[in-house]
Amino acid sequence: MSETKTLTCVACPKGCEVTVKYEGNEILDIQGNACPQGADYAREEIIAPTRILPTTVAVKDGALPLVPVKTTKPISLEIIHDAMKIIGKTKVKAPVKIGQVIIENILETGADVVATRDLPKKAG
Repeated sequence: MSETKTLTCVACPKGCEVTVKYEGNEILDIQGNACPQGADYAREEIIAPTRILPTTVAVKDGALPLVPVKTTKPISLEIIHDAMKIIGKTKVKAPVKIGQVIIENILETGADVVATRDLPKKAG
């Protein structure tokens, strides 16, 4: 039985409302996209959705208790919860440099978790 889902495309600034008709992993029809990127976005969102994962990691002896981090590329939505478990158990020692790899190749995705700001040691 086919299903229909309407998505707001984020592939470009237009934000088209794209309607996808699909059955399982087979795309039957895509409508509403103003550009080819919209069709690609909708197809990926139905078949294998991914996201960049932004979060924070605990810092030992840091000027702040947490440093913001993100994955270097999108990872599957199916494993976001597992990735968060790993990240939640991670602690890094200050100082932290922007771009510093905190977790390499998380869950064998090819994506590293990197710091998105500098964080110095606690003063004193």
